[in-house]
Amino acid sequence: MNLLKVKCISVLPLLLGLVACSVGPDYQPPQSSVPAAFKYEAGWQTISPQSWAAQGDWWTAFNDPELNLLITQANEANQTLAQAEARYRAAQGQWRLTRGDYSLRLEASLSGNRSGGDSISVSESYSARLNASWSPDLWGRVRRSVEASRANMQSSAANLVAARLTIQLAVAQSYIRLRALDLQKIILEQTMVAYERSSKLTSNQYEAGIVPRSDVIQAETQRQSLKTDLIDLENQRAIEENSIAVLLGKAPVNYALTPTEQLPELPVLPASLPSTLISRRPDVVSAERQLASASAQIGVAQAAWLPSFSITAGYGASAARFSDLFDAPEAIWSVGPSLVQTLFDGGARRASKDIAIAQYDEQLANYRQTVLDGLAEVENALATISLLKDKAEQQDILLKLAEENERIVNNRYKSGLVSFLEVATAQNQTLNARRTRLNTSADRLQASLQLAAVIGGGWDLNDPVVQSVSLGAEADDDLEDAQ
Repeated sequence: MNLLKVKCISVLPLLLGLVACSVGPDYQPPQSSVPAAFKYEAGWQTISPQSWAAQGDWWTAFNDPELNLLITQANEANQTLAQAEARYRAAQGQWRLTRGDYSLRLEASLSGNRSGGDSISVSESYSARLNASWSPDLWGRVRRSVEASRANMQSSAANLVAARLTIQLAVAQSYIRLRALDLQKIILEQTMVAYERSSKLTSNQYEAGIVPRSDVIQAETQRQSLKTDLIDLENQRAIEENSIAVLLGKAPVNYALTPTEQLPELPVLPASLPSTLISRRPDVVSAERQLASASAQIGVAQAAWLPSFSITAGYGASAARFSDLFDAPEAIWSVGPSLVQTLFDGGARRASKDIAIAQYDEQLANYRQTVLDGLAEVENALATISLLKDKAEQQDILLKLAEENERIVNNRYKSGLVSFLEVATAQNQTLNARRTRLNTSADRLQASLQLAAVIGGGWDLNDPVVQSVSLGAEADDDLEDAQ
């Protein structure tokens, strides 16, 4: 007994050492070449800095209570978000399922059998058994599997954040388009008043024999064309309103948004935008976590080349009658180790390892491409914001000139110095200038929305999500923050 005890004690450190090891590469976050600043950042560095709200509240920078309410409703009822949340819960379940391979497995069984034949008397047998088995993770196969499942769970959490951000952005974009259409309608209605005055003036002058019939026809044609534009606006607004209803998880027939006469405020941008914020984009975090999972799967494939070890023990009883099974049963016990090594599998293990390595290379390229795409999207948004600011200033000048030209031409027409063709041309120029200026304002808001989206929903460096969701993050708190 003492000799057996000594042998067991001497084997124990070796067994613990094997359990502590893990085959396969230890994951290291990839290095990506992120520039220190953005190319088009200089165009707006002179603007006073303002902290953009942390992720989840970035839309409040537009100071529009209606927009805040819509996004809150979308967060609660959007069905695409519900799907992403369900996928995240499934990933959590898969992680817990994989961790179960660490544990001792305990099974209980109860069976009965009755047999006989033509020349054999009927006999009965009953048995009850309790079996325990444990497979120590000698080569880290389970550890790598858990590592892969955990990375997949973190990737799913990032995908949930990405889905939420996408829905929030879609709501805000549709809302701004709808509000722009409301203002476009006001512009057209105001222009219609001017067109009707011109049409009445032209009719009066025609009846007085001052202008030809063609001026009356041209004035009426211009007025009818504007009515057609108003119908088109109504159709576009209905489409945007229906889109918002679906994003809020509502049937369009039960939803209506009251028109307003203003756009959301244009948020003040920060003086600079660190390019390192690319790392907090949900799609970048998800791609990096998928890469970590692929790295762990290489270790799982390598562990298949090594023998598996397990220890099993069982205790039970058997009896000829069920009533005697627990009274005076015949005890049966067993205990022993098992070591299994696959000697030949037709190249299956080598193929599995090659697949795992190829999938890692694929995820590495996907991660690097995701970072590059993110940098390009930020540059595009910054360029648009900078150039639209200049365009808005030029559009203000153009509108003033068009309005002044229309006033002068109208006076000349009343004096009989020009034809109605010049009046119609001047009025159309003013209308186009007013509509273009409004579209430019809406485009600037859309560009600000796009910038918020492409950097992951905000750029406040004090945001705890920015500090915790970093490349290669391993803490469980990261998942709670992402959720």
